Amino acid sequence: MKTLINKYYIFLAAGLFFTSCSKFEDLNNDPLAASEEQVQIEYFINNSIIRAQMDPDVAERSFVLYWKTAAHQHSVTGFATGAYDDGWTTAYYNQVSDWLNSINSAIEIAPKKQQAGVAKPYDQNLVQVARIWRAYLMSEMSDNFGPIAISAFQGVNPEFNDVKSVYYFILDELKDAAAKLDLSVVNPGSLKDYDQAYGFDYAKWRKYANSMRMRLAMRLSEVDSQKAKAEFEDAASSLNNLITTMDDAFQVQERDGWDPLAGVMSRSWNTQLISASLNNIYLGYGGIKTEDQVADSLQSYIRPANWIGLKFEDHFSTKTNDPSAGYWLDGLPFAIDPRAYKTFIIPGNFSDPNFTDNGAASRTTKRRLNNAAGALVKEINANHTWNARPAGNWGEKGTMNQVVTYEGTMPRLSKKFRNHSMKRIFFAPWETYFLLAEANVRGWNTPVGGQAAYEAGITLNFEYWGVSQFLNAYLTSEAYNRVGTSVSWNHTNEPPASYSMNFKNGYTGADGVATVIYPKNDLYMNGNVKNDRLTKIITQKYIANMPYLPLEAWNDKRRLGLPFFENPVVETPLGEMPTLNQSNYMTSKVEFFPQRLKYPSLVPNSNPAGYKQAVDLLGGNDAVLTPLWWAKKQ
Repeated sequence: MKTLINKYYIFLAAGLFFTSCSKFEDLNNDPLAASEEQVQIEYFINNSIIRAQMDPDVAERSFVLYWKTAAHQHSVTGFATGAYDDGWTTAYYNQVSDWLNSINSAIEIAPKKQQAGVAKPYDQNLVQVARIWRAYLMSEMSDNFGPIAISAFQGVNPEFNDVKSVYYFILDELKDAAAKLDLSVVNPGSLKDYDQAYGFDYAKWRKYANSMRMRLAMRLSEVDSQKAKAEFEDAASSLNNLITTMDDAFQVQERDGWDPLAGVMSRSWNTQLISASLNNIYLGYGGIKTEDQVADSLQSYIRPANWIGLKFEDHFSTKTNDPSAGYWLDGLPFAIDPRAYKTFIIPGNFSDPNFTDNGAASRTTKRRLNNAAGALVKEINANHTWNARPAGNWGEKGTMNQVVTYEGTMPRLSKKFRNHSMKRIFFAPWETYFLLAEANVRGWNTPVGGQAAYEAGITLNFEYWGVSQFLNAYLTSEAYNRVGTSVSWNHTNEPPASYSMNFKNGYTGADGVATVIYPKNDLYMNGNVKNDRLTKIITQKYIANMPYLPLEAWNDKRRLGLPFFENPVVETPLGEMPTLNQSNYMTSKVEFFPQRLKYPSLVPNSNPAGYKQAVDLLGGNDAVLTPLWWAKKQ
């Protein structure tokens, strides 16, 4: 009997080439080899989808410390300032290669089963599902590194391809695979167990393919607008064939344990404190008052609308363009986006069922501000306060400040995202609508208008977070957040250059009035626009994709320069970001934000020729700060 090798192609991550033997060669002498009757396409699909959830080791480093950091979904310095770890990158590179290896096996085994006369009626649909999932995995790998090999795992020694070629291939694959799905095929009942996302519901897989195609087409909007428009309009031609409800969302249930289905953000030592970027977007956004969101026991902690807090100029850095820098809010903000208190917990709010309790450290709300000798200057009680720390190098101020990097004193990610109880989202319906809204603003043909799509995206996300009671007031709000953006679709008036807020000197208690400047985002429209419709759309998309889609948030930042991210603090020089200094920290520049992952060292070490090819196609140095092709317009 003809048999199949019982292992995949050996993928050498460093060299991106294969061993000369085929996985399908005859191994009649191997009693462990699986026959074509035994090896099923769905096994490979199941393996790839499950493993792509990332085991805790890779999830902690790639998803949390790379993607979430680059997306400013939390406050961590590291990658945000251009630093990287070759071991972390190697682990991710090897794993994404393994996921691709497995899904390619699903595609390649089908004709072998057909030739052997053991194909199942649904096999061709499974092949299309595998192609759709492979398209996502290839986009993920390319969005991290840049050039990858299109022909990897397809039986030939592959060469690297530039990012444009990768994207054109993926877009073609999504279109063709979606068209070839036969929705009339009836599956056996047990088959659904091998698809953790959709249970092999082919109508849903078609919707995912079309929505993914919209996402990836939009990625080309700044560098290849004609191709982007054509692909997007074709994919979006029918709203019924897109992901528009949570029932259609691509999501996978997490579970407790040390395996790929463990919660992707579950490691307790990653505190995932709120970022300054998120906080500045949340503050005042939508005009929803804190008093209407929190329990009676917290009402006394709410501060006035024109209160910025306590000023501690010796302990809080202002060497950044964060408009909130230098102040400590000694309470809760007057108004805030209603999703903020659902995403992050209030320090000291122990009665909150989603309070992330990691023991004594998470319950310690009193911390010190010291002098250079280590003596106490001021003790701060962070109980029921709301603050965020911009990442970067705080120098001596960071050494003396024992408050802003500790989990007990800062808002941190809600417990429900830490305890393996949620579903990891890969594509949600609100993204479909925000993509449609952006396309409409660009003048492309869409099946729904810009305002309707924008508001539908917000509505769906409010439902997800359980805050729909605030929706009507939120959608009509003309209140600016701290970066100068309002919610209302029809309110496009630009904010004033600055405004006044009251504060107290944190050391002496003396009253003061601060002039707070709306930050200038030089990466978008030369910093002259803060409240146009595209900014509104991307801001809402950014909030909605928190916390499960940090890679998409990072992609939008690289593609458009939106939303506004503050520059890293630069009290002292940043070794991996040498162009950022104390003379230019008020200006936003591409080189002040990470743009990609470096290839792991095993690539140049094992395959120097292939590595040279990849770097040549990258169009710049193999460095964290080198932009990808689709981000070049920045």
